[in-house]
Amino acid sequence: MGKRIIAVNAGPRKGWNSDTLITEASKGAESTGAVVERFDLFHLERYTGCISCFGCKKERFKGHCICRDGLTPVLDAIREADGLIIGSPNYLSELTASFRALYERLIFQNLTYNVEKPCCNEHPIPVLLIMTSNAPDTFYTGLIKNYQETLSRFVGPTEIFISGDTLQLKDYGKTDWPWTLFNPEAKQKRHEEIFPEECKKIFNLGAKLFQ
Repeated sequence: MGKRIIAVNAGPRKGWNSDTLITEASKGAESTGAVVERFDLFHLERYTGCISCFGCKKERFKGHCICRDGLTPVLDAIREADGLIIGSPNYLSELTASFRALYERLIFQNLTYNVEKPCCNEHPIPVLLIMTSNAPDTFYTGLIKNYQETLSRFVGPTEIFISGDTLQLKDYGKTDWPWTLFNPEAKQKRHEEIFPEECKKIFNLGAKLFQ
């Protein structure tokens, strides 16, 4: 049986940039025989970020967030998986609040506050972290590398993929206020010429990481 990969979409827009790249990475993983289970965070039952109950710091619960809500099936699935694909758009210089909620609970359950053994995760898995943004690719390099470092320490070796200068609307002319910050023609051109190449790259990366 093939590897089991969890794909998590932390963006709200179906069929757009983050969703598309996550789908292509998943297809890459599936091309190697992996089985992909997907979660869309904006479609789950109500959930929160870490509530700082410290239940995961008890010996019998180590590595397990004991808060039960819409994120519980996602955390349980990741814990048993062979790999993780997670993607989010950048909102106001950060990844989405939905991403942050999962990230807090995914990391904190494995953090021990113990110098000798700071992480209790005994099943590290490869992670592919995808971020999309309307800013240039290099604009949030520091942000995404911080996430890469933490995920690598507490979940497993993490690769990052950034798609910048993305197309946000099919028709920028239909907004009530003119979006003069952007060049719609240049955005469309990039979406038609470069974004398809990014889709190919992320497909290949998904195949490589999870083969």
